[in-house]
Amino acid sequence: MTVSVLVPSSLTREAEDKREATRKLGYVARAATIFRADRLVVYPDRDGETGRFDGGFVSTVLRYAATPPYLRNEAWGMRDELEYAGVLPPLRAVSQTGSESNDSGSLRQGIVTEVGPEGRVRVNCGLQHPISLNTPPDMEVDEGERVTVRISSRRPVRAKLVDEPLPGLSVEQTDLSAALSREDAGVRIAASRHGERLTVGRLETLAGRIDRDGLTVAFGAPERGLPAILGIEASDVAAAYGGDADDGNVEPTADPGPGFDLWLNTVPDQGSEVVRTEEALFATLAPLSLRE
Repeated sequence: MTVSVLVPSSLTREAEDKREATRKLGYVARAATIFRADRLVVYPDRDGETGRFDGGFVSTVLRYAATPPYLRNEAWGMRDELEYAGVLPPLRAVSQTGSESNDSGSLRQGIVTEVGPEGRVRVNCGLQHPISLNTPPDMEVDEGERVTVRISSRRPVRAKLVDEPLPGLSVEQTDLSAALSREDAGVRIAASRHGERLTVGRLETLAGRIDRDGLTVAFGAPERGLPAILGIEASDVAAAYGGDADDGNVEPTADPGPGFDLWLNTVPDQGSEVVRTEEALFATLAPLSLRE
């Protein structure tokens, strides 16, 4: 079961400067981390980009934010996109920890600092010094590559390289359609004020499906929601879900957009004219993380 969060490359289109754009992206990364998203996907919306902060900027800042602090300098160095990285709020992601009694330990990201003879490498994984490890059979690594390290003890240090995906939040760039068509996409939800109102009853039906199948939820950009990005009429989405009917458990009368199972309004009585994307992430992921 995986959780994927999809945001557009036009996410920072209304930011006045690079500092504000960076701060906004930091809160997006925070929301994805707090609610244990596995993937944060940046999908292209080039018609909505302003030219100042394009998809490359958005993806770079989010990838930096998702990088463990002990690896950031070594992995990124100095980049223009990261000029205001100091304003990013810390993610403080919880380690993926197993039982040390069975030598499972905890998984951490590391970066290979040196490749030596006989399959040994030195890896910086946030301990006091880089550690020397054996490379598992059939696993090849290069200097500068990020790897997964399982640490079963810190004093004395007992660790090993494992051929597993990097732990923590993964940031990717891919088309919206490709993200929605993944085999592990689970329940595919479009977050929109024009969708079905989220109610207790609807949440009860969703919780079991999400817990079983996982979740992919997509968001729009400031002043450019998902209907505009997809080139469909917002009125068609509202009509498909009964418009502003009080019953939030209606089933759609038509397919309002490609690839989604449901369009959902998670702030049905919003008191502000505009809900920012980073605010919508918190408002949407919080109820959808509830279980039966």
